Amino acid sequence: MHPMLNIAVKAARRAGNLIHRSTDKIDHLTITKKSHADFVSEVDRAAEQTIMETLLEAYPDHAILAEESGVHGESEYVWIIDPLDGTTNFLHGIPQFAVSIALQHKGIITQAVIYDPTKNELYTATRGRGAFLNDKRLRVTRRIHLSESLIGTGFPYTRFEHMDAYIGIFKDLMQKTSGLRRPGSAALDLAWVAAGRYDGFFETGLKAWDIAAGTLMITEAGGMVSDLAGEDRFLKTGHICAGNPNIHPQLLQIIAPHLTPALKG
Repeated sequence: MHPMLNIAVKAARRAGNLIHRSTDKIDHLTITKKSHADFVSEVDRAAEQTIMETLLEAYPDHAILAEESGVHGESEYVWIIDPLDGTTNFLHGIPQFAVSIALQHKGIITQAVIYDPTKNELYTATRGRGAFLNDKRLRVTRRIHLSESLIGTGFPYTRFEHMDAYIGIFKDLMQKTSGLRRPGSAALDLAWVAAGRYDGFFETGLKAWDIAAGTLMITEAGGMVSDLAGEDRFLKTGHICAGNPNIHPQLLQIIAPHLTPALKG
């Protein structure tokens, strides 16, 4: 395992253990509303602090972009952190959430960890070295036909300016796939594409910390990732489409008629 990935795994496991220990204390947590349907708890903040301390202990000169506390430092190495992706699920006792950590070097994601503490599933990837679930090498599905595919997504929940376009895409895909799923953690959704549980995924309005790790997982598992227009601006726009090499272009074809200028980036 790459040394930097090893440190990220250490950080993710520490945060995941903290989160898992807190699942029976949800009713006693301090919860703050950041915006409509967007919450942060003391567990999010504690997990983020644990991750940052672990990373900076090993790499004190690296910069950090974290969901709850923003940007720290300046470096060609930037750790992109979501300490608890799926906070709403966590706060409702739904066991679908994860820790997501990615390392960006000179603008390119090179290391990625997504840890599901409930299932003890550790997804890892290093650019050029493949993606893994625990010790098993990951490959995207080989499914060819969109009509036989299972597609993951996430509903708009804080920003609704793309709602009409999203509903149009959703309606078309309902009729042209074998099913759509919305479990509530984009990081795990992307990991599931890499693991072959989904054939594809799309969503609008995400943040870099939601998707940075998962996108590397998918490409290292042989899949494809783009924004909704088929370009590579997904980390900037937050609009994302992913899938195996057969399904990804078919998703883009369904999405294309619904694209607004804003969704094109």
